[in-house]
Amino acid sequence: MLRISEAGTVNKRVILKLEGRIAGPWVAEMLKACEQFLREHRTLQLDLADVSFLDQIGTAAISSLKLRGVFLENCSPFVTEQLKNT
Repeated sequence: MLRISEAGTVNKRVILKLEGRIAGPWVAEMLKACEQFLREHRTLQLDLADVSFLDQIGTAAISSLKLRGVFLENCSPFVTEQLKNT
């Protein structure tokens, strides 16, 4: 399960807080939430402090968002390691 909540705006940057697992069907939900802001040409930041797991598809999705200019913050050592391997 993945919880996605808007944690606020800092310096015109929208912050989405992700909690849980970025895996399976939740990857599509995360991408859908991000696309809403990216289509509006908003700067987006993902707070990954409470992400406990990423599967291969979730890791690829986060990596592709990063390439599109999405900022990542509060990555755990596990998440950081997963993202290094993509």
